[in-house]
Amino acid sequence: MHQFGQKNVLMLVAVLAAVAAGGCSKGPQGGADAGKAPPAEVGVVTLQTATVGLSTELAGRTVPYAIAEIRPQVGGIIQQRAFVEGGDVKAGQTLYQIDPATYQNTYDSAKAALARSEATLVASRLKAERYKDLVAIKAVSQQDFDDAQAAFKQAEASVASDKAALETARINLAYTHVAAPISGRISKSSVTQGALVTANQATALATVQQLDPIYVDVTQSSAELMRLKRDLASGALKHAGPAQAKVRLLLEDGTAYPLEGKLAFTDVTVDATTGSVTLRAVFPNPNHDLLPGMFVRAGLLTGAREQSILVPQQAVTRNTKGEAVVMVVAGEGQFAPRVVHTLQTVGDKWLVDKGVKAGDQVIVEGLQRLRPGVVIKPVPVGAASAPAASAPAAGR
Repeated sequence: MHQFGQKNVLMLVAVLAAVAAGGCSKGPQGGADAGKAPPAEVGVVTLQTATVGLSTELAGRTVPYAIAEIRPQVGGIIQQRAFVEGGDVKAGQTLYQIDPATYQNTYDSAKAALARSEATLVASRLKAERYKDLVAIKAVSQQDFDDAQAAFKQAEASVASDKAALETARINLAYTHVAAPISGRISKSSVTQGALVTANQATALATVQQLDPIYVDVTQSSAELMRLKRDLASGALKHAGPAQAKVRLLLEDGTAYPLEGKLAFTDVTVDATTGSVTLRAVFPNPNHDLLPGMFVRAGLLTGAREQSILVPQQAVTRNTKGEAVVMVVAGEGQFAPRVVHTLQTVGDKWLVDKGVKAGDQVIVEGLQRLRPGVVIKPVPVGAASAPAASAPAAGR
């Protein structure tokens, strides 16, 4: 009886072990089916062709529209400085007053000499006219008549000479008022009252710069300029019409200058040291926000490229060779890398001319989910859901 009970217990244990083993063998199969990962949603953009206006950004500096160094044209003592340093002056405004005493005296003397010459001229002319009548009736000799005519001509020459001397004296007297030749902003003064200055001295008294409008000089490599000309000649780029001459400006701190400028000219000489060509644009500057010597970046429209393809910048990565790569939808639930050739940025996109074509679906969102063997589900950009949270640990 005891042996029979022990035997039954052993059979019961064997049955329970078999049931447990069967449950374990079914568990993994059912878990694998239930834990199969769903397709990974990725945001895609379908590429389209469009006509794109291309621009180039070049570094440059601001240059005064006009600049004049103030130098005296006569010598003397500075009596007065008639401007505020750093202020605005108008063309013709008196900046310095040089002591005019000696120049006023020279002018008065020249004026008196001219009056004396004019009086002599009147007497000589009357005498020559009388001798002309007298020589006709043989009342005076021919020699006397010739002498009277010569004296008249000399008197005329003296008047002309004295007029020129008077004009010179007047000009020198006027030069004692040192005036601004152009309107603009004036620099600090290099002299004060009481200083002795000389005509056409090497040191400028001050400098006036016209700031409205103002020039912006930028440089472009000659190689880039030749490439643009070839693209325009071949038809790869189209002229953008009147807009091509418009220029936008970025200031040194990265802010955009609110007013638009125009391309004035392109230099005809290549700098031998830098291999670049200078381009000059002119900008309105009513508030004098732009000052000479500021570093700026100018955006110039170079032309329009037809049938262009733009790819979002966030879709472009680099492979180990440094090549630009995008991921495209390659079939039902599949993706594949494509090496592309980028030309330049246009806003937040890359201009691409090789590697992709219109109609391709480029993956923009969810690139971190792409792994070998992953099945994808392409959806429009912005509709892709966030990655699912990790499943609880299997050991639990």
